Amino acid sequence: MTATLSILLYHRVPARPDPLFPGEVDAALFERQLRLLKRFYTPLPLSEAVRRLQDGSLPPRAACITFDDGYADNAQVALPLLLRHGWHATFFIATDYLNGGQMWNDAVIDAVRQAPGPVLDLREDALGTFPVASLAQRQAAIATLLGQLKYLPFGRRQQLAMRIRRQAGATAGPPAMLSTAQLRQLQAAGMGLGAHTASHPILSTLPDHAAQRDIADGKRQLESLIQAPVTLFAYPNGKAGRDYGAPHVAMVKSLGFQAAVATDWGVSRPGAGLDLLQLPRFTPWDRGRLAFLWRMRQNRLLAHPARPDAG
Repeated sequence: MTATLSILLYHRVPARPDPLFPGEVDAALFERQLRLLKRFYTPLPLSEAVRRLQDGSLPPRAACITFDDGYADNAQVALPLLLRHGWHATFFIATDYLNGGQMWNDAVIDAVRQAPGPVLDLREDALGTFPVASLAQRQAAIATLLGQLKYLPFGRRQQLAMRIRRQAGATAGPPAMLSTAQLRQLQAAGMGLGAHTASHPILSTLPDHAAQRDIADGKRQLESLIQAPVTLFAYPNGKAGRDYGAPHVAMVKSLGFQAAVATDWGVSRPGAGLDLLQLPRFTPWDRGRLAFLWRMRQNRLLAHPARPDAG
């Protein structure tokens, strides 16, 4: 059997399902997936999988778990489940959001979630009006707004997200992102930590010097926090040719990273064609046992269903 490496991508693992995002992985579903993966795949830390890709010792159906961004529930909810089931995971951290920061997309989601309704009026910022009287309307508003803002210049995107939040009258809840103490909790538990830039920009939207600086800052800040070398990197959003390109791969290499992960579907195989600085990842979103395993199989066969994964 040909050796393949499947790298799974997660972001948040809330303790309970979120009505706004019924398809996302919550604690119960994550635990079911861990059980299935351990039964049918060989779990490996990402750093070990990278080494075994290089030396040819990768086992058939190897699998790694990764998380992007640095959400607090990674430590609060996912970590106990990983430890219970004997799984290792690598967490890619956008360092600017530690200790109370908020990513732009979460500001938009909070705004729409808390908007009093029946309409969220954003005409002042040329974004239009959005009915929010029902759950389905709020879901549609979130999807539209995230799509409108995603590829704007970084500063403009941040500004608009904060303006939308204020316009909706959204109030701050518990910190969504990891604290330094929680980051060190992951490290103390033996989990891997990787860089994900400092501010999580879409690298292709930045001048090269700014992209290089953000990648380097994220690495430096994370190394300072954990007092250990950081050799793994995840491209924000992570679609090759759209979110990052060859210049960014060269930057990652020049900064001393040993491997980097993207969000294009597929698996990695030892031998010719292996690019350690552009390892594919994917998110199997199916809730049913057989559908989940089928999706894993389809990914190994390089069948890529059209589902966007934001990294």
